[in-house]
Amino acid sequence: MLRSSRWWLIGCLTCEWLALGIWVGGLLVLIGAVIPAVFNTFGAQDSGVFFLTRAFEGYNRFVIGALTVLCAGTWYRWRSGNQDVAVSRAEIGLLMGMTVIAGIIILWLHPLVASLQAQAFAVKEEAARKAAFEAFFRIHMPVRSLYMVNLVLGIVLTGMKAQRSLRRDRVVT
Repeated sequence: MLRSSRWWLIGCLTCEWLALGIWVGGLLVLIGAVIPAVFNTFGAQDSGVFFLTRAFEGYNRFVIGALTVLCAGTWYRWRSGNQDVAVSRAEIGLLMGMTVIAGIIILWLHPLVASLQAQAFAVKEEAARKAAFEAFFRIHMPVRSLYMVNLVLGIVLTGMKAQRSLRRDRVVT
């Protein structure tokens, strides 16, 4: 195993905590502030809905960066061999689950939802518009559910890291 300096490990852990903050905090801000503000300002108008689509695309880009940092940090801690920052199987499992879910959302479901959304708003005839929105919402509901699952996984991973930190400091046994 690689012998790591203390400062590299501190930097690594700091970046991991920041990445988790972006992961969890970014989605909480979107859900708790941006979505209500858009619907209270724009209503269900096209511009508000398309604004939200762009906001989630931006969040997805941040998730890619956060995943990169989390994976690199986990790899570095594993390679260090330092037991104080050891990587557990549960941590790796959570990170893999978060990566798979984010990949499904970012690479497949979000582009599909954005396409269906654009088609639904482009249709002018009422029956076709209704069918297009039904197709959109059929895919949109699982996407929202996956975002919530990933939010919970990010919170659980944060808790695991906090617990490890408290154990290392001998605050909790």
